[in-house]
Amino acid sequence: MVQSWQTLERLLVTADDDHAVANAGLLLTATLADRLDAVALADELIDLGERRPGAAHAGEKLMTLVQSLVAGGDCIDDVDVLRAGATGAVLGHRVAAPSTVGTFLRSFTFGHVRQADAWAEKLLTRAWAAGAGPGHAPMTIDIDSTIGEVHGYAKEGASFGYTHVRGYHPLFATRADTGEVLHARFRKGSANTGRGAQRFVREVVGRVRRAGATGPLTLRADSGFWSKKVIAACRDHHVAYSITVRQVPAVRTAIAGINDTAWVPIDYTAGGHAEVAECPYGDKHRLVVRRTRIIGSQAELFDNWRHHAFITDRDGTAVELDADHRAHAVVELAIRDLKEGAGLAHCPSGRFSANAAWTVAATVAHNLLRWVGRIGLGIQGALVAKTLRRRFLTLPGRLTRSGRRQHLHLPTAWPWAEPFLDALAQLRAVVLIT
Repeated sequence: MVQSWQTLERLLVTADDDHAVANAGLLLTATLADRLDAVALADELIDLGERRPGAAHAGEKLMTLVQSLVAGGDCIDDVDVLRAGATGAVLGHRVAAPSTVGTFLRSFTFGHVRQADAWAEKLLTRAWAAGAGPGHAPMTIDIDSTIGEVHGYAKEGASFGYTHVRGYHPLFATRADTGEVLHARFRKGSANTGRGAQRFVREVVGRVRRAGATGPLTLRADSGFWSKKVIAACRDHHVAYSITVRQVPAVRTAIAGINDTAWVPIDYTAGGHAEVAECPYGDKHRLVVRRTRIIGSQAELFDNWRHHAFITDRDGTAVELDADHRAHAVVELAIRDLKEGAGLAHCPSGRFSANAAWTVAATVAHNLLRWVGRIGLGIQGALVAKTLRRRFLTLPGRLTRSGRRQHLHLPTAWPWAEPFLDALAQLRAVVLIT
């Protein structure tokens, strides 16, 4: 019997195949990006100026960065993965070198980041027109912030915030049913949670309306965004809202005034008991309150009720509204995928605007994965980036040419070969609507 270690030692390994494709599944995201005309759109919208280093061919450089993030890269040097073998041939554009991408990012100013924002919005509009959008259906928007931890002292704008962690404090708006990032704003680490929230809400509502969301909109947020200005922004744009409130004296007084007979028991976790009730609060608000406490052998140690309240102007029973408000937690899943699946766990540059541009690229990579899943694979709900990457993107291939035509060979017996080919056919059928 031949031992496995003997067989492996006799295996010759060389890195000499110019036709190998490291991540052949990038053909899916590249095909959709090509149908959305992402490169030409970036060239049209992003103008860094002739005298700035790295200003030329903005579309190719930006899409090189996006595709490297789609492939799982989390730093600028990971762009080199796209330059291995014949991988560049499945992307549909020239692949820029890591040093070129770095120079390109460092050329961004605040105004150029806003141009990149406009590019991301146009891609969202085109993807939704191609079948990924909500159309006339109701849509829920979740907003939240996160801490992007960094190390060292050479990062512009990085500082300690309320978490006592050095980093940045970006703000995100996501689509609840799919996890798409609708808008992002890169902020300093010292920024308060609600800083710029009013303008951010107005911007995201404008973006989704321009992108084609014509149905009713609902905004969900935690207590960091509870303010009169955010509520005014929602009302001005006819957006329903569900926002957690802090336990300020006025809220505690309102909760204390709820009659004991008004509390309705709801399903809750094992070992806990929960009830929901509501009362009026302020001008045209409904204050929905959920109170919880532990039951069982430890209940006597924690026999007091804990209250969680939010204000809303929506129709429905308190039980229904409470269940929907708790679903705001899905925003954390989208942010997790941004960090673990689209490269936002790392801010590579020492320049604030470069990191802001990196964030926009990360949101486009994040959305591109979801649009492939929705348009190509027919996935209607949210998906996990690492699952899509493992099954459909990080598979090896080999590129050959015969009869003036290129042929991409994928591994035989690949478990997801059939849905991959079906998705490719669906994406190739996408017609650009401008």
